[in-house]
Amino acid sequence: MTNRSPVTVLCLSSFFKGEEFIRECKRLGCRVLLLTREKLRDADWPRDSIDEVYYMPDFERREDVIHAVSYLARSEDIQRMVALDEFDLEIASALREHLRVPGMGETTVRYFRDKLAMRMRAQEEGVAVPEFTPVVNYDRLREYMDAVPPPWVLKPRLSASALGIRKLDDAEQVWRALDELGDRQSFHLLERFIPGDVFHVDSIVWEREVRFAEAHGYVSPPFEVYHGGGLFASRTLERDSPEVREMGELNRDIVRVLGMVRGTLHTEFIRSAADGRFYFLETAARVGGAFIVEMVEAATGVNLWREWARVEVANARKEEYRVPETREDYAGLLISLARQEWPDTSGYDDPEVVWRLRKRQHAGLIVAAPDPARVQQLLESYMRRFREDFYTSLPAAEEAVD
Repeated sequence: MTNRSPVTVLCLSSFFKGEEFIRECKRLGCRVLLLTREKLRDADWPRDSIDEVYYMPDFERREDVIHAVSYLARSEDIQRMVALDEFDLEIASALREHLRVPGMGETTVRYFRDKLAMRMRAQEEGVAVPEFTPVVNYDRLREYMDAVPPPWVLKPRLSASALGIRKLDDAEQVWRALDELGDRQSFHLLERFIPGDVFHVDSIVWEREVRFAEAHGYVSPPFEVYHGGGLFASRTLERDSPEVREMGELNRDIVRVLGMVRGTLHTEFIRSAADGRFYFLETAARVGGAFIVEMVEAATGVNLWREWARVEVANARKEEYRVPETREDYAGLLISLARQEWPDTSGYDDPEVVWRLRKRQHAGLIVAAPDPARVQQLLESYMRRFREDFYTSLPAAEEAVD
C-alpha cells in the first residue's frame, strides 16, 4: 500500500535554478520549502509552487546553515533535502547527516563532488582515468612529472565544469602555479592532458540501476570553449553506435563503483585521439547545466528536473519509480555569448528549432529532428552563422558567478 501523505521537501540552492524540480514536487502534492541566498530574493522563483522561502546571506558558514535548518525542523517535518546546484551538495549532505534525513551522506557525496576522490575510487575499481596525482606531497609530485609527460591540467577538486582549470606545459609552470595557490594547493589535483573528443551521459538512477541514459557529444571540449573562446554545442549521439554502447557500460560502472543509489547523474568521458580509449573525466549527482536538460527533453520528451523530483518523492512514499514513455529523436544545443544585450534569433527559422534562449548577452537555441544527420547539418550551419551574427568572448572566470 502506497503512502500518499504530503512529503515535505527542502530545496537548497545558492544559484537560481531548478524551477521545474520545484514545480513537479508541488504537482506531486508535496510541501515545498526553499532555502536560498539573500542575493536571490528577487529571482523569478516559481513562487506559486513554493510554500515557504527562507534566505541566508550565503551557505559558506556551515554551522550557521545547520543551526538555521535545525531551527526550521522544529516546526517542519522535513523528509527530503535536495541540493539544486552542485555547489550545495556538501551542505545538503551535512544537513542530512545531522538531522538523519534519508539521502546521500557526506562520505558518498565526496565521490560526486571531489574530482580526486572520484578518480581514486574509479581507478581502484578498474575504470580508466587519465594519470593523476594529488597536490600534497612534493616528492610524489616530482615523481609524477618525471613519469607522465606534459602537458598537464591543474584542476580544482571541488569546482564545476571547466572553472579554474589551468593547462601547464612544464614543471616550472606547475611550481609557479602552486606558489600562487599557497594554502589552496591541496584543494587541487594534477592530471595528464588528453587531447580528444569529450562526451557526456545524462541519466536517471533508481535503486542503483540506470533506468534512463542519453549519450551526447560536445562539438568542442568544454575546456577549450571556456578558456579559448568559442561556441558551446552538444548533440545526441546515434543510439545504436558502438561508442554509445561503450559509454553506457562505463556509465553503469560509475554508478556501481561510486555508490549512486537514486537521482540524476551527469557524467563526462573523453575518447583519446591517441589511443581511441574512453577515459572517465568526472561525474556529478545532478542534472547537466548549460541547458542540457532542455536538449534531452527535446530529443526524448523526458525532463530530467521533473524526473529527479519524481524519484525523490517516490522514494519518500515507498513507491516504485518508472521512467515515462520516451521518444527517440535527436537534438542539438548551441549557445554563445553575444555582442548584443538581447540578441534576436528569429532569423533562425527552420522548423526543427524547438527552443530559444532568453538571457541577456547570450544567444542560444535547440534543434530537434528524427534524423541525426539533419541535426548535425543544422548545428554546423548555425555555428557558422552564430559566429557572424552574435559571437563575442570574455576572459574565463575563476569561480562561479550568478
